Amino acid sequence: MIFDAYTYSNRGGRPYNEDAAGFRTEEDNGIFAVADGLGGHSYGELASACVLDTLLEELPGPGEDRAEWFGERIALANRRVLALQKEKHAVLKSTVAALSILGDSAVWAHVGDSRLYYIHEGRLTACTEDHSVAYKKYKAGEISRREIAFDEDQSRLLRSVGGQDHNEPVIRVHEEPLQEGDAFFLCSDGAWEFLEDEEIAIDLLKSENARQWAEYLLLRMMERVNGENDNLTMLTVMLR
Repeated sequence: MIFDAYTYSNRGGRPYNEDAAGFRTEEDNGIFAVADGLGGHSYGELASACVLDTLLEELPGPGEDRAEWFGERIALANRRVLALQKEKHAVLKSTVAALSILGDSAVWAHVGDSRLYYIHEGRLTACTEDHSVAYKKYKAGEISRREIAFDEDQSRLLRSVGGQDHNEPVIRVHEEPLQEGDAFFLCSDGAWEFLEDEEIAIDLLKSENARQWAEYLLLRMMERVNGENDNLTMLTVMLR
């Protein structure tokens, strides 16, 4: 499997960009991640960078259980962010959505409300469920899925990296083998709040590469932002 991946991030209408995104690949082994820092005054930037660096500093080995690997790496990231809190005498935390691909198999993990989507044969699947009060309201039938983005409780997270508790990732092993033409979209809430789920798949079908896919999505978002929008970060991954 050949990876075609592209990252895009900007600070939106905020004074700091506290998101982080990146990937590391070696042949058919790859890690891809988006993290959204919480804390303000650039401290969120430290938290998201810490989480990203922890995930990308090594790849799981071919025989390693990648679900366990994700659990261990995110636990290590949590300890490192807690250490940063003591150093800075401030509360700083982060979300994360991360994907591991090895050959034709995939495992993903997330904490918070950064999201991961999988597109196979033009059909999009939302692989993560936000750890937020707004998402709980959606699951309870109080609001629609689209209304999550505008709900007053959208930013109230129930889990995050950098907490003494409520920091556990949800980890999933994809059951079916990946195929050429499959794709993944990872993003912070500053991106998904301006996109309909089906638009992500539509723009993939129009795209020749991961960068073009991101650019199509960005064009949609730029028509909808109001100048006061949150940091906006996305990572597009196409398999060839």
